[in-house]
Amino acid sequence: MNVTALPSDPGPAAWDALLPNTKLRAVLEQTDTVDWLIIGAGFAGLSAARRLAELNPTDRIVVLEATQVAQGPAGRNSGFMIDVPHDLTASDYSGETTKDQREIRLNRAGIRYAFDAKNAYGMTDEALCLSGKINGAITERGLEHNSGYARYLDSLAEPYQQLDASQMKSITGVDCYRHGLFTAGTAMLQPAMYIRAFADGVESNRLRIYEHSPVVELKRDGGMWSATTPKGKINAPRVILSVNGHLESFGYFKRQLMHVYTYGSMTRALTPDEVSILGGQSNWAITPADSLGTTVRRISGTGGDRIIIRNRATFDPSLKVKPNRIDKIAPDHDRSYQFRFPQLKQVEMEYRWGGRLCLTRNAVSVFGEIDTNLFSACCQNGLGTAKGTISGKLIAEMASEQSSSLLGDQLMNDQPTRLPPEPLASIGAAAVLRWGEFRAGKEL
Repeated sequence: MNVTALPSDPGPAAWDALLPNTKLRAVLEQTDTVDWLIIGAGFAGLSAARRLAELNPTDRIVVLEATQVAQGPAGRNSGFMIDVPHDLTASDYSGETTKDQREIRLNRAGIRYAFDAKNAYGMTDEALCLSGKINGAITERGLEHNSGYARYLDSLAEPYQQLDASQMKSITGVDCYRHGLFTAGTAMLQPAMYIRAFADGVESNRLRIYEHSPVVELKRDGGMWSATTPKGKINAPRVILSVNGHLESFGYFKRQLMHVYTYGSMTRALTPDEVSILGGQSNWAITPADSLGTTVRRISGTGGDRIIIRNRATFDPSLKVKPNRIDKIAPDHDRSYQFRFPQLKQVEMEYRWGGRLCLTRNAVSVFGEIDTNLFSACCQNGLGTAKGTISGKLIAEMASEQSSSLLGDQLMNDQPTRLPPEPLASIGAAAVLRWGEFRAGKEL
């Protein structure tokens, strides 16, 4: 089957731009036959590659990446590896108890596997650190969301800490946050640094990663799958798709996946005087109490002290956005930034970008064998760091005929439900997003 769309990521990959130039990997320019093919070198794909290499120590493995490692969605997220329930379709992230208990087990297993990789490949704390996160509330509505989320965490027997306005100011240096709900189990990433180090560490003489090698055709011929790129071809008996929403581009789960772009802006490096004016801690991470509000991070490390703002979401079933989309969203980011950091209004944004999410109406992933010896670890519902990591590990185990209680948890998810026909799906999704952002008010 021909692949109908290739990745489209607007704007620069800011996290990657902060790092020194990376080595350029080869483009696939030959035909080869290997034991395993993985398509996609993000959190799921690299985790699958590592686990396959562990379980099949003599097999040859190839990973094909359409763009460049850390330039796609894996390097464009906000860097939260969240363990507790975080349903983006719910106003206060609460979901269904039994399902969320399974998700917590899976998320924490994903975080553990990420730390295994960190230790194996000599990553620093800047790449991955268990630091927790805060749900920050600005408005009365935000306070209500945090209260509802706290009650839900109580029902799950999950610990948290309540932070008042003065504690929030001591952390952030700003006055706008009235309340915070801190959970300790979230790991924070410099996502490009982590993904780069993971790719460098996992690669070997029997595990090759090819960049700028998008699959344009995938077909089964007898007992082999054949993946064609613009300049080469890989034949393999078993294939893992870790392409998130681009699973639909490969012809699977049509009209069942929701393709959403979210947008981020990152300031230039703050001067020492600006750091002193801001005060607060040098690294912190806030998710909004309202799920359609503004995510904020302050970072200090490679690239200097910076502030990251992420908000706004658009439904784009074509898997592409118009070239001027970021320019249209930029003023919203600037307003959100200046409202929170009035003492640093003179600080300009250096990078602006968009990144892809894949959601399903019933908040499930697409995991398992979807065709003969073709396996999927896709659609992470906006939590691709933790869920992508564990789904990649588990799909490698499933494809290698291993079993575990965690794999059983993963396989308990339902199939994605179908979307309404177009144009109803696009009109409805856009209306829901705009209404939710309007109701978020100053949380946005």
